[in-house]
Amino acid sequence: MTFTLSTSLPFDHIDKPGEWCTMRALHEIARAVETAGFHAGTVTDHPVPSSRWLDNGGHYAQDPFVMLSMLGAATTTLRLQTNILVLPYRNPFITARAVSSLDHFTAGRVILGVGAGYMKGEYKALGVDFDRRNDIMDEYMKAMKLAWTGEDFTFEGNGYTAPGNRVRPTPAQTPHPPLLVGGNSKRALRRAVELGDAWHPFFVPKAMTDTARTASLEGDDDIVAAIAYMAEHCEKIGRSSPPQVIASSTYSVRVGWNPQEALDHFAHLKSLGVDGSGATIHAATRVEYLEQAQRFGEEVISRIDF
Repeated sequence: MTFTLSTSLPFDHIDKPGEWCTMRALHEIARAVETAGFHAGTVTDHPVPSSRWLDNGGHYAQDPFVMLSMLGAATTTLRLQTNILVLPYRNPFITARAVSSLDHFTAGRVILGVGAGYMKGEYKALGVDFDRRNDIMDEYMKAMKLAWTGEDFTFEGNGYTAPGNRVRPTPAQTPHPPLLVGGNSKRALRRAVELGDAWHPFFVPKAMTDTARTASLEGDDDIVAAIAYMAEHCEKIGRSSPPQVIASSTYSVRVGWNPQEALDHFAHLKSLGVDGSGATIHAATRVEYLEQAQRFGEEVISRIDF
């Protein structure tokens, strides 16, 4: 399998709405990243972030399924990825329905990155128990998989019951779109093995773990140890092939960036056992963004042969 590259899309930059938050911007950016050869375009998920977080380095986020639907309509081959969808925020069958519809109408282009999230204030605003988020994650993934079969199903969840229900059409991908399980904790790694198709690590230094409420992951040793832990758990539960490792954005395309440095970075990740990663293009204007996307495609993506 060739090393794949995604890119996080800039539609959350509401400080310059004329540059990033119009239909013209979406169409131009969508075509640019698809033409550049990116495997997927990604969007994140913060429906109601706390003002405290926003005022201390946080960011706004558009609705992920709205954005990916428009992105899918403007492209033909680009994969449509959540990075990540905070699964406990929504009833699992609402999410299953949205994913089924999007995957069906885009001919199987959805990649579902999911995670438990870390923002206590957002959980509170949505009326979801923050302390139960890991239990909710496991439950919701099982519930969605049942819904995606297209057959009648029953499911007893915590506070909801499906007594005999059906969701059709099913996703175009079978049995469902790839499930990339985010999180750096050992429980998240076990979840990737037990319920996911890939582990979706979030690179975060130890200095940030107190505020991010997630386990740190910052060096080669951490990555190698996590992959080894998943291999051990695969053996324990009888899974024959371990989850892939698909990282989120690990490279920043900024003024003065170097194509060879980018290639060396991704080759190094591949040598550690990582199967895919991402690059974020930082630009002051849309014109600059489009130019950098084209250059990255020509000087990096076209040269990846590992």
